Amino acid sequence: MIYADVIVDIALGSLDRVFQYRIPDSLAGNLSEGSPVIVPFGKGNRMITGYVTGFSDSTDYDPGAIKEIHSLVIGGMSIEQRLLSLAVWMKKKYGCTLIQAMKTVMPVKKKIQLRKDRWLVRQMKAEELHGLLSVCRKKNQKARIRLLEALLQDEAIPYDVVLNKLNIGKSTLDSILEAGAARLVEKEKGKTAEDRNREQTAPLFALNEGQRRIAEDFIKHFDSQDPGISLVHGVTGSGKTELYMEMIAHVTAQGKQAIMLIPEISLTYQTVMRFYRRFGEQTAFIHSRLSQGERYERFEQARAGQVNIMIGPRSALFTPFERLGLIVIDEEHEGAYKSETVPRYHSIDVAKKLARDANAGLVLGSATPSVDSYTHALKGAYRLYRLDQRAQKGSVLPKVTVTDLREELKQGNRSIFGRALYQAVLDRLERKEQAMLFLNRRGYSSFVSCRSCGQPVSCPHCDVSLKSHRNGRLVCHYCGYSIPMPALCPSCGSPYIAGFGAGTQKVEALAAKTFPQARILRMDQDTTSGKDGHKKILAAFMAGEADILIGTQMIVKGHDFPNVTLVAALAADLSLYAGDFKSTERTFQLLTQAAGRAGRGEKAGEMIIQTYAPEHYSIQAAARQDYQMFYEEEMTYRRMMEYPPCKEMAVVTLSSGNEEKAAAAAREIAGRLTRFGPEGLQVIGPADAYISKINDVYYKTIYMKSAEIRLILNAIQDVRGFYEWTDWKKSVMIQFDYM
Repeated sequence: MIYADVIVDIALGSLDRVFQYRIPDSLAGNLSEGSPVIVPFGKGNRMITGYVTGFSDSTDYDPGAIKEIHSLVIGGMSIEQRLLSLAVWMKKKYGCTLIQAMKTVMPVKKKIQLRKDRWLVRQMKAEELHGLLSVCRKKNQKARIRLLEALLQDEAIPYDVVLNKLNIGKSTLDSILEAGAARLVEKEKGKTAEDRNREQTAPLFALNEGQRRIAEDFIKHFDSQDPGISLVHGVTGSGKTELYMEMIAHVTAQGKQAIMLIPEISLTYQTVMRFYRRFGEQTAFIHSRLSQGERYERFEQARAGQVNIMIGPRSALFTPFERLGLIVIDEEHEGAYKSETVPRYHSIDVAKKLARDANAGLVLGSATPSVDSYTHALKGAYRLYRLDQRAQKGSVLPKVTVTDLREELKQGNRSIFGRALYQAVLDRLERKEQAMLFLNRRGYSSFVSCRSCGQPVSCPHCDVSLKSHRNGRLVCHYCGYSIPMPALCPSCGSPYIAGFGAGTQKVEALAAKTFPQARILRMDQDTTSGKDGHKKILAAFMAGEADILIGTQMIVKGHDFPNVTLVAALAADLSLYAGDFKSTERTFQLLTQAAGRAGRGEKAGEMIIQTYAPEHYSIQAAARQDYQMFYEEEMTYRRMMEYPPCKEMAVVTLSSGNEEKAAAAAREIAGRLTRFGPEGLQVIGPADAYISKINDVYYKTIYMKSAEIRLILNAIQDVRGFYEWTDWKKSVMIQFDYM
């Protein structure tokens, strides 16, 4: 006898239990995971819809008391079924539980007070508004100035956008309302997204030849029911957003719906309003400041057909659109699209599954595509579109200068500011232009390198930099190779060898001393810890309240400051030797994207890269802004080391408050994985994780490589099943991830 595990009542958020049902002979062989079925439920045996989540040939209950599935639901895949099918797929791919996957893809219902759909609408005439704006400028009332300037540009602004993108506080808003400059109104909710779509305004811009060519080709494939996957490789400022909007406009005009993913920090007020101007109220946004209840409300609006377009970070991917036609992932190379919690999914992989189930298009876009995506495009799995010129007439890519910090040291300059950067900053201060100085690091950057030759201390087996530990040893977090901290550089014998790193506070202090005439803002974890901290800093910088903005890589991602003409990476080596095989790729992407922040307006821009490894191909390619050069060099390295995309690679992470238990579990799992060796699975480790201890929890890792994803999937399923029966399950956690 075969039994089916069925979950019921998904709409009410009952995500924590499955029920067993007998499979009648009439349905034998016709059911699969995700199939919608009608089952008798409860004491009254009322017939309700459930979804098959798995099968078993045994039961812990009295077989005679188990009810039988009534029938299979025939028809197209509903949104619930599609999301459940996605959850089942995620369970298999990422080795999580079904409950973890379902809580990720299905918004848990929350009882909430439905908020009014409010907009801020201009009340004064334009000349009156200009008069009030002049008064505010004399009083240097920055927040009021921002709001009034926005109202001059747009007569109506969503209340949510006023709060979250213009960063306007209640007191500022109240003062504008009391002055009669604007009023809050409730928008009509009766219209469906289809009604609003018919009222869609005309485009506010004309596509250039390159944009139009790509849009026409996309539309041709979409209309022929072959939307497929596309990669738009466009240089910074090439007008990818305008292209996405044209694609979305065509899809929604056909009665379909669209999801656009963005790294949240890059969604500027200007971008938000461009979408509202083009698509009106059929557009909805989600963001991190929304509560779980508010997020659920947005998703329910999508389910009810009140919106056609959802824009937001990776969670927007699970918008319950019934007629999904297009998914766009902007800046597809960004690490923000990778979940840091279980299941550790990547948005691109999930988007592929969703698009395939809905026969929807998937468009990826970036000035610096991931090596994986570009490889797929070259192999023909994606359509490859290129935008080689900036969209704004007369706008050109910035000049890039590379400073060799080894030569600076030889010339007696021990400052963090190279001579070229020093002169460039003085020049900007004199011209009343702005500069951004950033440390391209994230989190820990505890590698060791030589100040004389610039070489890091690397693992001889994995070709990644060794990480320094407090016990005085250098460790590889792939294979566990370890050596004592050397006194001399292994490459050149120089005594100038030490841990590499600098903090933003130290940079700010040095900048204040070096450029006493400059107004300086710092953006890091300390300065942004308060409510809306990073938004206030960015708004102040946009308003011209500072000459120099100092921070980590967050300050150069997605922002558009017209008066910024200088961007500098103070120490490119911080990300170049971050300790994993993708550090070179991330360095190239970050430096190239950062260069794109300079000279976004009419003024020419400049990028300065300071490094101890100016000859490194990622630095050279970033300086030339030459993606093809970088890709070819990087793929040579990946092929030699058999790293993705040349081979599939996954990691098993075990964690516990007891280090010995974590280590023992890691050894046991590694031993089990070696059974797949004859089939072609390479097992590396176990070793300490990249960060081996957090909040008194110890982390161990095991890496797997294979030419076939099937083998890695089988290994993950085997380990997951084995883990459920171990004696140490309660004291050791396990998770799976793909590289």
